[in-house]
Amino acid sequence: MTTVRAGRGLLALAAVAVAFAAADTYVVVLALPDIMHGVGLSVEQLQKGAPIVSGFLLGYVAMLPLIGRIADLRGRPPVLVAGLVVFAFGSLVTALAYDLPMMVTGRFLQGVGGGALVPATLALVADLYPVERRGVPLGIVSAVQELGSVLGPLFGAVILAVADWRAIFAVNLVVGVVLAVLVRRSAGSSRYAAEPPLPVRSSARGATTSLHTSTNRPDRIGAALLAIMVAAAVVLRVRPTSLVQDLTWGRLWIPATGTSDWMTPLGLTTIAAGVLLIVRCLTARRPLIGLRGWYASAREADLPGSVLLAIALGGVVLAFATADPKAQAMSAQGGWYLLATALATVALVVHLRRADAPLIPHGAIGARPAWGSVAVSFFVGAALVAALIDVPLFARSTAYPDSQLLAALVLVRFLVALPVGAVIGGLLVRHLPAGAVTAVGMLLAAAGFWWMSTWGPDSLTSWSATLPLVIGGLGFGLALPPVNAAVLATTDHAVHGLAGALVVVARMVGMLVGVAGLTTLGLRRYYAEQADLPPVREVCDGASRCDAFSDLIRAAGVTQEQTVFVGAAVAALVAAALGLVLLRGARTRGVDTASVLQTLG
Repeated sequence: MTTVRAGRGLLALAAVAVAFAAADTYVVVLALPDIMHGVGLSVEQLQKGAPIVSGFLLGYVAMLPLIGRIADLRGRPPVLVAGLVVFAFGSLVTALAYDLPMMVTGRFLQGVGGGALVPATLALVADLYPVERRGVPLGIVSAVQELGSVLGPLFGAVILAVADWRAIFAVNLVVGVVLAVLVRRSAGSSRYAAEPPLPVRSSARGATTSLHTSTNRPDRIGAALLAIMVAAAVVLRVRPTSLVQDLTWGRLWIPATGTSDWMTPLGLTTIAAGVLLIVRCLTARRPLIGLRGWYASAREADLPGSVLLAIALGGVVLAFATADPKAQAMSAQGGWYLLATALATVALVVHLRRADAPLIPHGAIGARPAWGSVAVSFFVGAALVAALIDVPLFARSTAYPDSQLLAALVLVRFLVALPVGAVIGGLLVRHLPAGAVTAVGMLLAAAGFWWMSTWGPDSLTSWSATLPLVIGGLGFGLALPPVNAAVLATTDHAVHGLAGALVVVARMVGMLVGVAGLTTLGLRRYYAEQADLPPVREVCDGASRCDAFSDLIRAAGVTQEQTVFVGAAVAALVAAALGLVLLRGARTRGVDTASVLQTLG
């Protein structure tokens, strides 16, 4: 009982970590202008600041399958701890960033670390609970993950009210480290502590390397190098006035060549300590960070296949995540990114067929409910993105043209209902077929979008506008747990981490592709509406007539968003139909009614 309780405590910590990492996805919503200013960009250069967002998504999506597979090979707790450490280190880099490349690097690392938590947590649920009891914990995990989308902007707003934007990532650093320590301790008292180290081939000669490094002798040299690196970086960025203005100490901030801070003595010290730390971790017998063990894990998980899949997914992220959804469906270089995706996908398919131990083992998701969950998740994401992006856009173009904050808060009604629906969905999947629960949820989502498609310029001023948002949020929440439960119920324990990762990746890719497709539909409708308008010179010969012309332009924008909501409703209907058909047969309830009747004769 104590071991089981400790395992559930570990799951609770993992769920908190998932919520916190999810919040970081949205934390830049309000802080983005300040962040851009902090790295030398003006608000007018919004497109140049897009990598701040896409960098996080790139790390989150592209590395997820590899991390999910490593979680199957190495165990859930080590991946959870490593994910939190990488997330914390990425937060440190982001907080200290003074230019765009450093900022994007930090956000990428945050995405990698945050993304690692999701498949490991889903697999942990499958480890701790039998099939018929997974619904509720999966619903709770889905709920806290989506709750992060509510807490993220609020967390950012609270921090910005009392401190600089860098404090957001400083808090992330502290929380990430604390959670990593707690997860490590909790894992030590759970049943995972009794599992033997997993041997992994580390060379072609068949030698094996234990993935668990002894902690009896701490690596003091590695810890000292890490402390020097962090301290030098912090002092370099903080620039204490008393030291900078001192004739002696001030030389630490004078570049040896050029103008880059990295060429200062403090910057060079940071780089040197970092390089020496990496060398130490690669060569020491008991290093501070077991890089050799993680590299061995990546090789065992099929590193070449992981690289090809990362390129394929990265191309999708860069093609669509860097576009302005108000003006274009795909970035200017999107065609080249998608070409890279296509080539990498072809190479990946060939590799998976030929490899002896591929990233996605042969038949791993061969069951219909397993690959069906991935397909359903794609269309769930394609519909969900319309709420996340176009509801605030609609609010900004109608009721709140002068307040980005108030426009974003309209979406909170949807986001609050979503985790509530996730918990309900987890309860229902214990008693009803996963496909039926998914279908009902996506039908509710479709109904909510269809109602939104009838909104006019003044609709958000009425209380009734809350109803479709709540209905849609509840619907999406209902659909998330049964999809996760179906894929875990129809795949082997040895690939649960990978299976969970594929479902999450499918939803994220669906969101990216969905925003492109729905934006294209909306823009076509918008331009068609504008084509019927007279030239502005023929209309604006007076203030009142110019105001009337602006109303016509706004009406065209409303029509654009209405078209997007209709498209999202169609995507939700497709997800409902696929869920009803493809998830049929997933044994998520233990013993089904047919089996009971057959037993009774």
